[in-house]
This record gives sequence, structure tokens and C-alpha cells, in this order.
Amino acid sequence: MRKTVARAAAVVAIAGAGVLGVAVPALAATQDEPGVTVVDEPDTSDLNNIWTVAPLGVPVLGLIDSINDVPGKILPSPGGGY
Repeated sequence: MRKTVARAAAVVAIAGAGVLGVAVPALAATQDEPGVTVVDEPDTSDLNNIWTVAPLGVPVLGLIDSINDVPGKILPSPGGGY
């Protein structure tokens, strides 16, 4: 019974330390500057190439191009080059 209580106390202490460790940065940020921190959206105006256009949520053309390149990267080329 004492082993169970000791294990439970250890688990609670470790979990509490983990929660406190995660909460410290959030608590420290609110003490310096009260209010909400607003982060602007990143500039993505130049991300419109074959690798980043994603009409279906996945960059389809880049994915197809990457899949087509796989056999050449796995199998050696006949010329011996890379």
C-alpha cells in the first residue's frame, strides 16, 4: 500500500512539474506586458510557385514532381552520374 501511495505521489509531482514548466513562459509573458499580444501574418506573397500552390490543401504539382523524381534517386542512373 505504501508503494502505491509513493508511486502516486511521485506521478502527481512529476505531472505538476511538467504543467508548471509549460505554464511558466505563458505566465512570464503576461506579467511584463498586460493585454493580448498580436502577431501579424507572415508575408507569403512570393509563395506561388509549383511547390506552394495548393488548391486541394496539398501542393499537388510539387507532390507529383517529387514522386516522379523518386525512382531516379533510388536506382542508379545508367551514366553513373548523380
